[in-house]
Amino acid sequence: MATPSNSDGANALSASEKQTGPVSGGIVEAATEKTDGIGQISTDDEIVNPPDFKGEVETNNEIPSTQVLKRIEDYTVIDHIGKTHPFKSLYSGRNVARRILVIFIRHFFCGNCQEYLRTVASSITPEALLGLPVSTFIVVVGCGSHKLIDSYVKETGCPFPVYADPTRRLYQELGMVSTLHLGERPAYMQNKTVVHTVMSGIRQGLKQVTTGLVTKMGDQRQVGGEFLFEPASRTLETPISSPLPDDDDDDEGQSSSGRSAVEEKCVTWCHRMRTTRDHAEIPELMEILGLDGDGEPARDLKRWRKALAARKGTGLSMASQMVRRSVDTAKTAGSP
Repeated sequence: MATPSNSDGANALSASEKQTGPVSGGIVEAATEKTDGIGQISTDDEIVNPPDFKGEVETNNEIPSTQVLKRIEDYTVIDHIGKTHPFKSLYSGRNVARRILVIFIRHFFCGNCQEYLRTVASSITPEALLGLPVSTFIVVVGCGSHKLIDSYVKETGCPFPVYADPTRRLYQELGMVSTLHLGERPAYMQNKTVVHTVMSGIRQGLKQVTTGLVTKMGDQRQVGGEFLFEPASRTLETPISSPLPDDDDDDEGQSSSGRSAVEEKCVTWCHRMRTTRDHAEIPELMEILGLDGDGEPARDLKRWRKALAARKGTGLSMASQMVRRSVDTAKTAGSP
């Protein structure tokens, strides 16, 4: 297990990170440095989506390849106490659910993302996820200092573990980009106005003045997305393997001899934000996770109807298999 390299985790990079440049895995071009006509250094990401870009960013929802996931699996994320973890340990390893939805949020003072997590928590509870036929859970990753995680969880009431990626390397490699454009108001905002979310962020920032964390919330231009990790085998049955002695395994579920103690995972569904309030709506999340219902209805019926009909992400999760299994089980139980 790696250890934090400094208090903010800004330099908490693995050896493989230091050797690998920030590329997007085919979603957006590699972020190499270029010199423009006036001698300023810029990146491909800034050329495609400049910092003052006013519209929806040029991105897509292509599924990250196995090569991309292999390249970033050892990139570090930081928990609320400052302990670093390989990114792969969030979705694969001992005592980790077989299906993990990773939600990448913006900075830790973003009122839009905070409202999103409140809405997620009101419709998708840990208990509901644990009741699915295939173990499923959610983790959250933000791009600010890990020292703000505790206050973020207190502010949002988020029941899921939150981690920090202050380097934003995961965001870049997974094809998430930058914009300050608000876009259309989604149903999950629950009638919260722009003024409300902006003032909420300012209020939270003022609380951190004495702690020195007021500027550590993360890049305000960075937008996130959602990525569902599931078994590469796509099988509903949990693999049965011989248990390994505890002293043969490290904390991330790998044996000292290098043998993998867990099944391989891949991304089966994903969505990348195009604006600062463009997270996947709750009905879509519940659908790809295999949960019954559409979530708690929004107060704005027009936006709620749109959320019920529209789908932002791309891919095919194991949810349809899980539904068929549940139907078959019910039929079998009801037969004489």
